[in-house]
Amino acid sequence: MSFADFPSSNQAVTLLQRSLARGRVGHAYLFSGEDLNQLEALARALAKTLNCQNPVRKDGMAMDSCDACRSCSKIDQSIHPDIHWARPEAKSRIITVLQMRELTREIHLKPTEASHKVAIITSADRLNLQAANAFLKTLEEPPSNSVLILLSTDPSRILETILSRCLRLNISFATSAELDPADREWLESFGSIASGNQKSLLSRYRLLDSLLKKLNDTRAAVEEALSRDSMLEKYDDLDPGLRESLEETLKASIEAEYRRRRTGVLSLFQACLRDVWIHTLNLDDSLLSHPRQKWTGQLSKKISSKQAMENLQALETTQRLLYTNVQESLALEVGLLKLHF
Repeated sequence: MSFADFPSSNQAVTLLQRSLARGRVGHAYLFSGEDLNQLEALARALAKTLNCQNPVRKDGMAMDSCDACRSCSKIDQSIHPDIHWARPEAKSRIITVLQMRELTREIHLKPTEASHKVAIITSADRLNLQAANAFLKTLEEPPSNSVLILLSTDPSRILETILSRCLRLNISFATSAELDPADREWLESFGSIASGNQKSLLSRYRLLDSLLKKLNDTRAAVEEALSRDSMLEKYDDLDPGLRESLEETLKASIEAEYRRRRTGVLSLFQACLRDVWIHTLNLDDSLLSHPRQKWTGQLSKKISSKQAMENLQALETTQRLLYTNVQESLALEVGLLKLHF
């Protein structure tokens, strides 16, 4: 995705392009919002624009990427040597001090082939205290031609010393135009069940089956992608001790990435439940997150605004439970059975 793929009304894109036009891109940003996948997409779009080989220019300044050159392609595939990512990898879902020290080392090296080095920290609210402190000096004195981008769905958990050194952009993705086709298709199918006339226990379990299938497909895609890129697939003659260590690391990375994507799937559903609540209050449609999902309006005719709010609270409780050691399918089953349809 490039900036052009985001809604024209997106204020974050407007502000970033205004900074690009003035040649005054910040050294450190915090992108916060409800959808971590879209925050990552926006961070990639900025990284691509800064390093695009054939950028879209205005008055001589790069305003957007071509989204097609070698540099843009590498960034999309997460293989660009000057674009570095840090994500929670351990089972504890924490970004560790070792990860941040490695990221800091990388960002201080001269660019290999790009004009800007970019470091993107996904789920920055998962930085533990030692990791945050290790990163603080880099935030205070960032290398020249570097941009640090922190992404968070819960910025209240980030240390104030980190927040105070970042330019903050609170980002709302107000339309469903940018939804992945597979996500849009699943959401429409899921919503048709939720808004249907049947109110039986069987219909609730149809919803659960639909959600679990989506999550199983998500996990399978994560396992395939990360396993394909692992050293375990590239080398057959690894030392047994190293192989065991890599297997453990891969397993933890798969779990971390799956949990991140699971949060994205549930956030889609949560945004639609918010739309149902907005419909029950007869508020302006411009407030809707996914106006193309017609089922939210249909469901709003069957429940009260109080019930719509209880749906949101129930899903938030389910999300919190999933951060604990609770069994995933059980938490989802209990959560869905509490919803009003």
